[in-house]
Amino acid sequence: MTTPSNPDTLPQGTHIGRTALRVNDLDELTGFYRDVVGLSVLDETDTRSVLGVADTALLVLEGDTDAPSRHQSSVGLYHTAFRVPSRAALGDALARIRDRWQLGGASDHWVSEALYLTDLEGNGIEIYRDYPREEWPIADDGRVRISTEPLDLASIEAAATGGSRVPSGTDIGHVHIEVSSLDAFRDFYVDTLGFEVQTTVPAASFVSAGGYHHHLGANTWHHRTTPSDGRGLSWFEVVVPKSSALDAVQERVADQAIPVTETSDGIEITDPDGIKIRLQVESTT
Repeated sequence: MTTPSNPDTLPQGTHIGRTALRVNDLDELTGFYRDVVGLSVLDETDTRSVLGVADTALLVLEGDTDAPSRHQSSVGLYHTAFRVPSRAALGDALARIRDRWQLGGASDHWVSEALYLTDLEGNGIEIYRDYPREEWPIADDGRVRISTEPLDLASIEAAATGGSRVPSGTDIGHVHIEVSSLDAFRDFYVDTLGFEVQTTVPAASFVSAGGYHHHLGANTWHHRTTPSDGRGLSWFEVVVPKSSALDAVQERVADQAIPVTETSDGIEITDPDGIKIRLQVESTT
């Protein structure tokens, strides 16, 4: 699998950073992501919780008791996908879900094994582990092939070790969003930001950087038509490995006259559906 040479594409090493959710019941959601998903609480105030693994923040919960429920026609989060480093960690996640919550689904995607659930306020969650990259099926055009097949839950369960927390090495492998238009999604995330299309299935598209199977998924399965609002996805981060990659994105964004907000460690832009994306350079500290 080769690294893209097109200067208008995001480089190898690009990945998803933190994801932020706007929630009503901060205490309850903090406990859910700690006890069911298995994250550790890294910082907590009356209005905000930061969860992750070791010293790495993965999820920010922004408490807002006045935030309305997401409207059924609104675009937004389909799921946040937490990637664990081993089948044993996936087995431990399955045990926690069965013990403390309920499993919503499970799939073998040829590139990964995935468990699905929904949190207390309706936010979708995927917990998955990748197969070794050399085992991913590749199409004739060089793109990664992704499918959805039944998952052997018995073998996942047998791999469990009894862990109550996700291990070091866990990260957010991808974010999957519901959009109003796949054409607009590709115009923004592929042509402007620089992701590359890996797989397209009916009413869904999966894009990535550096040949990963997908860093972002988008679908129109529920025919959402109105901008992001209310509870749910607040923003997510795209982290690039070097400042020149961020500079290139900023040039493409400027060419499209997309408004940019400076942040303490990068920039924030808004996609055509009102979803906020924060871009920053990988920290070397």
